[in-house]
Amino acid sequence: MDSNPWIWNTIAAFFTIGTFSFLYKDNPLYKIAESVVVGIAAGYFAVLLFWTSLRPKFWDMIVYEHKYWYVIPGLLGIMMYFRFSRKWGWLSRYPLALYIGIGSGIAIPLMLQTFVLRQLEATMLPIGFASFEGFSNLLVVLMVLAGLIYFFFSMEHKGVVGKTATFGIWVIMIGFGASFGYTVMARVSLLIGRIQFLLGTWLHLVD
Repeated sequence: MDSNPWIWNTIAAFFTIGTFSFLYKDNPLYKIAESVVVGIAAGYFAVLLFWTSLRPKFWDMIVYEHKYWYVIPGLLGIMMYFRFSRKWGWLSRYPLALYIGIGSGIAIPLMLQTFVLRQLEATMLPIGFASFEGFSNLLVVLMVLAGLIYFFFSMEHKGVVGKTATFGIWVIMIGFGASFGYTVMARVSLLIGRIQFLLGTWLHLVD
């Protein structure tokens, strides 16, 4: 058997077991695995950003395409590092403010489109009992209204309002449960993948 794959698989198994050892308690093996993973991730993304952003979008634009106005964002990026200086740290506020302002201007409309307008569109579809789709749309509308009524505190939750608010609680809990279940299943899939790696790829105990 080729020794190279076995060596690398053994290293991967060492860090996998080291990470799982945190389930017992915090220990030096876990700290080693955590530090190595964080360090490798930081180094990887630093190199990735250099070759995908700094080199093509800054250096090449200035040196090869002679777009000298790209010096301005370059200087703003350098000013970010003045954050580490007590004397000149105030200079980092200007590129940071510009970055936050541009990011907010881009992110806020996208968030409204995704989490507000698209959700409103989902409650404005044809409803009815003639088809399963229409009945499903009706349930969506009723559940949205029930969830909103639960957060409507200007009226006391008694009678019809109270029953609707109770139904709204169930709707909210179902939504949270579905999201939590999806997250848990994603983590369980990662766990299964690591166990298959340890027992199959590394130890060859299972196929």
